[in-house]
Amino acid sequence: MLELRGVDVTFRRRGEVFRALHEVDLAIHRGERIGIVGGSGSGKTTIARTLLGLVRPSAGEVLFRGRRIDGLPERQLADLRQGVSMVFQDPNSSLNPRMNLRGIVGEPLRSPLLRARGNLPPDTDVTVEAVLASVGLDAEVLRRFPHQLSGGQRQRVAIARALVSEPDVLIADEPVSALDVSVRAQVLNLLSDAVSERGLALVLISHDLAVVGHLCDQVVVVERGRVVESGPTRQVFDDPQHPYTHDLLAASLPI
Repeated sequence: MLELRGVDVTFRRRGEVFRALHEVDLAIHRGERIGIVGGSGSGKTTIARTLLGLVRPSAGEVLFRGRRIDGLPERQLADLRQGVSMVFQDPNSSLNPRMNLRGIVGEPLRSPLLRARGNLPPDTDVTVEAVLASVGLDAEVLRRFPHQLSGGQRQRVAIARALVSEPDVLIADEPVSALDVSVRAQVLNLLSDAVSERGLALVLISHDLAVVGHLCDQVVVVERGRVVESGPTRQVFDDPQHPYTHDLLAASLPI
């Protein structure tokens, strides 16, 4: 579904060149659940943004369904924009406070870029209510605004918005780190159920190895912009081969 081949990403900061990713290879297949783990600044979110076509690599290739997409203008990324959706870390900043939930959840369905493809679900109350119901929210919340919901409810709305365009790949960047501990398990179980029911591929960005161990079949370990280890989650966690992976596991809660 999505692939990075030998990807480098560089940024300029105050006149200096900073290399965020170096020679990253990553392949995401239909229905696969991949966790990307590493410390702060390791390059996890840059990988997500590169997969989404929001960051252009300085070297290497980004492919979606076998087609190279790096360097394409936005108007040619309609397939990617419908096929890959994102759930961001903090629903307080990712949901427009001036829009009610009807507007927020249905927003992807009103995109001219996606509408031109002609295969989106209709932008109707029935469509929006159905996707809200799938994340455990009643239609009565449609007239509410984000500030009128709890943190867990806001993240459910964010997941609903990501699902409404019927994507094939869901990227979740630290989706529960901004939530109270009491609701994290609920949201993670909801995310897991949504992915299973729709047969989606999941890319989970996290520093929490317990969450990755719970949700993901495969894990990719990133240190300073490089993939240092990857493989089946249980295999990597039970028998880490790289010192950095060993240090991450030693610093984490029991998994």
